[in-house]
Parts: sequence; structure tokens; C-alpha cells
Amino acid sequence: MKQSYLILLFCFFALAACSPRGPYAVTNKVYNKKTKAYAEVIKQQLPDSVADSTGAQIASAWVGTVNFGIRKPNYVIIHFTAQDSLRQTLKTFTTPVSQVSAHYVIAKNGEVVHMVNDYLRAYHAGLGKWGSVTDMNSCSIGIEIDNNGSEPFTGPQINSLLALLAQLKKNYGIPQANFIGHQDFAPKRKPDPGPYFPWKTLAQHGFGYWSDDVLELAPDGFDYAIALKLIGYDTSDINAALVAFKRHFVQTDISPQLTQLDLNILYNVYQKYQ
Repeated sequence: MKQSYLILLFCFFALAACSPRGPYAVTNKVYNKKTKAYAEVIKQQLPDSVADSTGAQIASAWVGTVNFGIRKPNYVIIHFTAQDSLRQTLKTFTTPVSQVSAHYVIAKNGEVVHMVNDYLRAYHAGLGKWGSVTDMNSCSIGIEIDNNGSEPFTGPQINSLLALLAQLKKNYGIPQANFIGHQDFAPKRKPDPGPYFPWKTLAQHGFGYWSDDVLELAPDGFDYAIALKLIGYDTSDINAALVAFKRHFVQTDISPQLTQLDLNILYNVYQKYQ
């Protein structure tokens, strides 16, 4: 009996995978159901019940304003998937227990998979801080690149990423400074997109900044901790902030020590963020 059940279960999943609607028909259905539920919440017009400290109800009413709009993203956070394939990542992002997702995933062949509407909140950034922003999920778009963290990114991936970033920057008016890595936002927890990521190429296209070819010497008394903080880094763990900065802007060395060259790069970069 148990063997027959397992055979039937196997057949069910095999048929689902071969469905003309594709292997993600079920998760697409859940996505559509959730977005409809959020739309219903937005339509609600009844005010919440308001009470004073004694429990007495305070008169309240609904008056719809004509001056409002939909929220839009103001940051882009770039990640590597830290997994071995696009298929594995899509499975992770369509499994409820994982509680992680991203707006886009870029495959090694350059295919762009859109998973969450840009105006909705994906679960990609987690705990961290950039400047005064602590809830990055609420104001950003998360882009995951299929990469296990120990290999170079492919040419098609970077070409697709540049095209996608150009579209996002145009659509939402995202400032050049606001294209950052997961490592920048969460230096205590995350290393991605890592030292293989071509930040210089992105900066050349207007996505984030990079140091100039000719650098000034950092002045005497230059406070690197304040400079990191002014760029946006969380400096509560200064070593973690230094490593994150060097993963992004130095890349040849990710130790928490600053050489004179590192100081010059930091001095140059921090001026761009002011």
C-alpha cells in the first residue's frame, strides 16, 4: 500500500513538472492569490477604531484624498545566490519555509527571471543598515545573480544585469549612489556579491561609484571610520565595515587593515557620496 502511494505521488509531481503551464504553475497561482489579497487590503476605507487612555471611542471617519501614489523603490541591492544552479535558487525562492525571495534572478546564460512585482516587498535584504535605512526590503529591489560565491560572473549575466539596471534606474529615478551590494548593507552577516563582482564596470555605466584612476593622498588626520559612515556603512563593527568596503572598492585584498592605497581609495570614494 505504501509503495503504491509513493508511486502515485511520484506520478503526480512528474505530471506537474510536465504541465503545459510549467513547473511553477502552483507557485504562480499562490502569487496571484496573494497579490489579489493585498489589492483588497488597499481598497479598505474604514478607519481603524481609535480609543483614548480610558477606552472611550474617538470619532473617526474616512475621507479619500486625491493626492497620493504608489510607493516606488529607491535602492537596488545586488546578491549572489550562493547556490549551485538557477533551478536550485528558484526552488528555494518558491518554498514557503525558506522565507527568502528576490525581485529578479539572473541565470548564467543571461536569462532574467522576474519573481516579485517591483512595487512589492521581497524578502532579500534582511537585517542590516545603510545610512539611516534599516528596513531595506521596504524601499529596494533585490537582484540575485546565479553564482556560488567562488566563481567569476559570466559575460551574459553582466550584460543582462546592466540592461536591467538601466531600466530600473530610468523607471524609478534611482540615484547612482543607491546601487549597492548585500555586503554593503549587512557587513556583519553577508559577503555577497563578493570580490569577483565587477563594480567598476557598473560604475562606468552609472550604477554606484568607483575610485578615480588618479588618487590624491588621504590627508593627515583623515578619519576612515567617519568616512565609511558618511558613505553609508554601519560602523558599529568597524572591522566588518572595512572588509565590506574592501570587497566592494578594493577587491584584491579583503583584510580589515587599511594600507595607504586603501586609505586613498576610501578618501576618493567617500567624496563622491557627499
